[in-house]
Amino acid sequence: MKMGFWSKLKKPFFVLAPMADVTDTAFREIIAKYGKTGGGAPDVFWTEFVSADGLVNEKAYEKLKRDLEFTEEERPIVAQIFGSKEKNMEDAASIISGLGFDGVDINMGCPDRSIEKQGSGAAHIKDIKHSLEIIKAVQRGAHNIPVSVKTRVGYNSNQIEQWIPRILETGISALIVHARTRKDMSLIPANWDYIKRVVEIRDMMGVETLIIGNGDVVDLNDAKAKAKYSGADGVMLGRAVFGNPWLFNKSNLKDIKQNNISTQSDGLKCDITGRTKNEKLIEHSKLFDKKLGDIKNFAIMRKHYKAYANGFDGAKKLRMELMKSKNAKDTELIVKSFLSKKHNEF
Repeated sequence: MKMGFWSKLKKPFFVLAPMADVTDTAFREIIAKYGKTGGGAPDVFWTEFVSADGLVNEKAYEKLKRDLEFTEEERPIVAQIFGSKEKNMEDAASIISGLGFDGVDINMGCPDRSIEKQGSGAAHIKDIKHSLEIIKAVQRGAHNIPVSVKTRVGYNSNQIEQWIPRILETGISALIVHARTRKDMSLIPANWDYIKRVVEIRDMMGVETLIIGNGDVVDLNDAKAKAKYSGADGVMLGRAVFGNPWLFNKSNLKDIKQNNISTQSDGLKCDITGRTKNEKLIEHSKLFDKKLGDIKNFAIMRKHYKAYANGFDGAKKLRMELMKSKNAKDTELIVKSFLSKKHNEF
């Protein structure tokens, strides 16, 4: 089993979730920059997922490689790939290794129908035999970097007892489990009892694979409580990072004594002002334009704007204006106009 950087992490560790059109190279750079200066970046970064079929396609490769750009400040960083063709997954893993990533992750949990139609994402849960071959193929192609898998607890129902042991038998370095079935989507609360059971199975099998829980984690204090309750080695945070590059600030972590997940955190008290959030919004927009503006639609930034422009007086009106923005220049004009009017308040 290749553990690589995973063996050096202090438990519980906290990692950034891979999210399509969210954890792109621009946003990760912002998180790395302000996470570290604000008290801590993720213990592990993840890229958004990339098509293995695309990576091995000469015409698509150059564009997709842009999605995989990263800075040294983002290490350790894992690249996530998806696909259902063994040869392509093996070759894609080899490409990832050659690009200098610290690890490669297989997406076996995405519920998007377009991904599932390719036999990828959560569709893997319905064909365990083939999924195990995919894992082996990626392990062959990954060379000297560790392989991990991100999945759900089942497709239409809880399949932990059938699904999880088979994955653990492959000797992957880490298993990230979203505490819902594919059918659940995000319509019901994540069930961390599922994660607890996965940890129990891992321990009974006596394998070294690290278990990382995922689902409805609001901040690091919540993550720490969920890790203690479930026994997970680490916790993955996703949606909570929207508009909050300071999410992984460890300076406000509490001492979690009770073994339950009823404790709700008060959130980070980093004294992040409305002005600071808006300044970072501008910086993020410019970085997106610079790095990805020629290959991605700027409308992607709107989901970030909804989060950045939140929690201060006038935020709703600002969000409405930002929804009209077509590029970073528009965004800067809108925000600077807002800040000039709020000069005395901010």
